Amino acid sequence: MKKGIAYYNIGELFDYYMLVKAATKGMASNGKPFLTLILKDVTGEIDAKLWEATDEDEQLFQAEQLVKVTGEVNQYRGRSQLKIHSIRPAQPTDGVHPTDFIEKAPVQKEELMERLTEFIFEIQNPNLQRIVRYFIKKYQEDLLVYPAAVKNHHEYVSGLAYHVVSMLKLAKELKHLYPEINQDLLYAGIVVHDLGKLKELSSVATPSYTLEGKLLGHIPIMIEEIGHAAKELQIEGEEVLILQHMVLSHHGKAEWGSPKAPLVREAELLHLIDLIDAKMNMLNRTLDKVKPGEFTERLFAMDNRTFYKPSFED
Repeated sequence: MKKGIAYYNIGELFDYYMLVKAATKGMASNGKPFLTLILKDVTGEIDAKLWEATDEDEQLFQAEQLVKVTGEVNQYRGRSQLKIHSIRPAQPTDGVHPTDFIEKAPVQKEELMERLTEFIFEIQNPNLQRIVRYFIKKYQEDLLVYPAAVKNHHEYVSGLAYHVVSMLKLAKELKHLYPEINQDLLYAGIVVHDLGKLKELSSVATPSYTLEGKLLGHIPIMIEEIGHAAKELQIEGEEVLILQHMVLSHHGKAEWGSPKAPLVREAELLHLIDLIDAKMNMLNRTLDKVKPGEFTERLFAMDNRTFYKPSFED
């Protein structure tokens, strides 16, 4: 495959295939309809405008459609945008497949499951162990392929499992530094904290929010799930309440989506580990696309900052 969209510079011409992640209809100031397309490949995604879009265009260019597109990479408000010259649906004779254009975690899902199982074996508390095993058994298939988000961090195939395993590795290191930590509680909280996203997000390849995701969100979904699991397993200990609190508070603040701030030491640590892993994932992938001595594009999820890549080696 040719170099991905993330490696194109402003002014360069693009002529290859991409996957439609999302398509939204809009109305231009002249009263004519247009489509805003988010196009993606394994290296990243780019916004594109299809002006004077017809009803046929709206039917043709929908999420998960593979397209052949030519255009020029421009910049709009500090972000790359593709000015479309021509676009058509890919044909079977083109010899391309949607899976060729979907980013995947850098670790195979079998290895992720192996690492996850190793960490779960380390949970000694019987109630927490049973609850975690219940959810792994219930959601194993989806957990191993779903992204962790629609955008910003780990938004690729197997991203959720990769995020969880990375967080567990961080937790293990922190336990060495701070032996007072309740490792069982922290591990259990990490494993279940984002499982509500399996109901919040619609699909693996081009995820959007489900109706349940839009109206409830992954945090309330998971609180309810933990309650159901505890009833089914006939567990009534304090662990259930605190595990629910871990999930409820893992975004840290009300304005970030958590109804309660962390009020348990391990809940605070879960929030911080989640932040570290999400931010490092965003930064590493973005910095990988710029040369030493250059700045990245603005990162909306990082307070719209641009980050500089030092020109000296470590």
